[in-house]
Formats: sequence, C-alpha cells, structure tokens
Amino acid sequence: MNTAWHAQPVTRRPWWWRLGPAAIWLLLAAASAWVLAFNPTDRIADPTGPCLWHALTGINGPTCGGTRMFWYLLHGNLIQAARHHLAALIGILYGLYALIAWTAAAYGGRRLPLWRPGGKAIAVYVGLFLLYAVVLRNLTVEPLAWFNIPNLDGGAR
Repeated sequence: MNTAWHAQPVTRRPWWWRLGPAAIWLLLAAASAWVLAFNPTDRIADPTGPCLWHALTGINGPTCGGTRMFWYLLHGNLIQAARHHLAALIGILYGLYALIAWTAAAYGGRRLPLWRPGGKAIAVYVGLFLLYAVVLRNLTVEPLAWFNIPNLDGGAR
C-alpha cells in the first residue's frame, strides 16, 4: 500500500470493533486526569516522578519531557509542548487524528482520509525521534539549546 492520503468505503464491522476506539478514549481521559491532577511542571514531588532516563544517565532521553509536553498540550500551550518534546508532539498529533478517524468510522459510518505510512516513513520517524530525543535536545548551542530542559530531576523547570 502506498503512503498517499486516501478515503476508503466503509465496510460492515462486528459490534466489538467499536470497543477499540472507546477503550482508547477512556485511557486517554484517564491519562489526562492523572496529568492534570499532578502538575508535572511544578517543583512538588508527585507520582509522575522525575524522568527515569535522566535519573539514570544525567542527560535528556526519549522519555524525558513527555508528561510535561502532554500537560502543556492539555492547556493549549503548543509552544511549550513543542519545547518539552517536539518529536512526541508530532506523533501525538498524528495519533489523535488517527483516533478521530477510527472513531468516525466506528460510530458515524464515515471514513476520514488517513495517511497510512509505510515502513520507510515509520523508520524515518523513529530515526528522527531518537536523533531529536537523545542528541539534539542535549545540545547547548543556539537555537537547539531551547529544547534542552535542565533540572528534569525535580529542580526548576
């Protein structure tokens, strides 16, 4: 299958196929409530805790900043969300659209156009994700220093 945007006709699905998007929306709501209950951007210790990667290695890694990025995204602050984890933000925005498309197909009988990336596109995204997460956001040279979030282990953020 190519990686072009395309709409497909809706086919009849079994009743249990509708449980998938509903379950993911419930998990997303629970994750949102958890992050909103425990503000990961303050200095107060909470169950979200410090970034395990940073605690073990002393540098920003693939998971560092993800909870704070999600918190800023929930508050509509796309600039700070991008600052805390740009690569994950791009993936989340695509994933959210894919979830909306799946929900529309499951409950509304409509197929939204959806880009279905091939293996090469996924490999490029994973490669860029890791390059950003492990290398670029640890640089202290401008303009990349903006992505370097110091004190991930409980200090000022």
